[in-house]
Amino acid sequence: MDIRSIAPDFSVSPQLTVQDVGIAASQGFRSIIINRPDGEGDGQPTNDEIELAARGLGLAVRYLPIIPGQVTDQDVAAFQIALMELPAPILAYCRTGTRSATLWALSQADRMSAAAILKATNAAGYDLSGLSGRLNALDIWAGSASAPVRSHDVVIVGGGAAGISTASGILKRKPDADIAIIEPRTEHYYQPGWTLVGGGVFRREQTERSMSSLIPKGVQWINAGCATFEPERNLVVLEDGERIGYKTLVVAPGLKLDWDAVEGLRETLGKNGVTSNYLFDMAPYTWELVTAMKGGRALFTQPPMPIKCAGAPQKAMYLSCDAWQRRGVLKDIDVSFHNAGGVLFGVANYVPALMSYVQRYGADLHFNENLVAVDGEAKQAIFDVTEANGAVKRVTREFDMIHVCPPQTGHDFIKDSSLSTDAGWVDVDGETLQHTDYGNIFALGDASSTPNAKTAAAVRKQAPVAAENVVRVLQGKAPHAVYNGYGSCPLTVERGKVVLAEFAYGGKLDPTFPNWLLDGTKPTWLGWFAKEKMLPSLYFDLMLKGREWLAAPKILPHQPQSHEAQAACRDGTDAKKAA
Repeated sequence: MDIRSIAPDFSVSPQLTVQDVGIAASQGFRSIIINRPDGEGDGQPTNDEIELAARGLGLAVRYLPIIPGQVTDQDVAAFQIALMELPAPILAYCRTGTRSATLWALSQADRMSAAAILKATNAAGYDLSGLSGRLNALDIWAGSASAPVRSHDVVIVGGGAAGISTASGILKRKPDADIAIIEPRTEHYYQPGWTLVGGGVFRREQTERSMSSLIPKGVQWINAGCATFEPERNLVVLEDGERIGYKTLVVAPGLKLDWDAVEGLRETLGKNGVTSNYLFDMAPYTWELVTAMKGGRALFTQPPMPIKCAGAPQKAMYLSCDAWQRRGVLKDIDVSFHNAGGVLFGVANYVPALMSYVQRYGADLHFNENLVAVDGEAKQAIFDVTEANGAVKRVTREFDMIHVCPPQTGHDFIKDSSLSTDAGWVDVDGETLQHTDYGNIFALGDASSTPNAKTAAAVRKQAPVAAENVVRVLQGKAPHAVYNGYGSCPLTVERGKVVLAEFAYGGKLDPTFPNWLLDGTKPTWLGWFAKEKMLPSLYFDLMLKGREWLAAPKILPHQPQSHEAQAACRDGTDAKKAA
């Protein structure tokens, strides 16, 4: 819990949990203002949950949801009223605390100088200098978009695997590059490890490191959320309304886990036998359920594509079944896999090996079944089943344990921007990773529209391509590095064996090692060794640091470039059209 005092009777905080409410009450807070809209982030407690906990402790609550980057005059007025009406001291929160601090700053503009307001927020760790124009205006309700107070050669949205790896790759090629990473989280997660946490192999702590320890030296970390983009002006808009200028932009914020797309799921997740390895806090619960289960029905689900690591839903099933088999209880457990798609795995070469384990564990496969609702207390899962003639019927299935992979979409601030495809992903060329309309914008990782598997292994090959092409654009040249669609999915079929799927665009096999050393179409102990021992180190010690071992980008042969194309790269217009 990170409570930051801004005034004697007012503090702000990043997202509170239900448990944090009790801590806030014990520290003397009498009121809570909720500035974060429901459903904005993964695993986020709802307004109702926080309010129920707060009122149970005698705290007053006010729900004033603020859309990132859109703190309106009406929002400020409502916040002022809340400050007057609610008993002090007051604690306000949003995702990072920035929106709450911004509301306080604007609400005080008629009684404090801009310098005093900014000094108070800065002391609390919130740099709101982007509000200075609005605060200094004679009429604080007439504020408008101001020019950026800071600008960088490269702005990267997202401090995950894609963002940090790209930053390191750019510095490797251009050590004097002025780079900023916009990232609201203070923790960084090795998400591929959560499958092994759910399988009892890793401890959850092994997959977490502080963001500050991983941001490359010399790169500025802007600890804030992105609200939208103004690509015609080469600007990124933060949640507090500040605008950051750039020469080149890299968009890599990952994707959104849409828990609310399955009715009732958010309310029952983490109890009633409902779990998911797609959350840091939830993976240990998966293993808790597996170790406790002696009989009954276990369901594993997979939503429609695209999802991050398409093999993860079935990996959870394999590791669970292996644990049950080792304990001698698998014969008493009815296991089934419910896939919204029509095949077990999208690359046919790996299916025979996977099917042998499906048969070994006696698991039932149900294709074209999409989970649409969960009733945790009744222990029922509801699926929409598409029949051969295209008709859809609704089927209810009982469970004692269910592992859910949530539907996944692009972030709202991506979907609502001019950078997005109709499907909600950043619209880029599948080879150069350059935006189809803006030549000085690139995207990679889960947020991009590239038609490859959304895996960390894909990022390992994409980041050097993005870094190389960003530097080219900074030099006024056309991109010349290309990505072949490489992705990898180490399918943990049992403890000690992995089917190491590696493939490129079109499902073409793209193995890293020769077959005599490691045949990825078969379960091998060497694949397991790579998954358990090598890949975490490869991730933290090589990939995030820009060391491109076995990942150097393919460079196209030199082609003459017109003066128009060079100018297009520099000013952000479509370089490909200009060429």
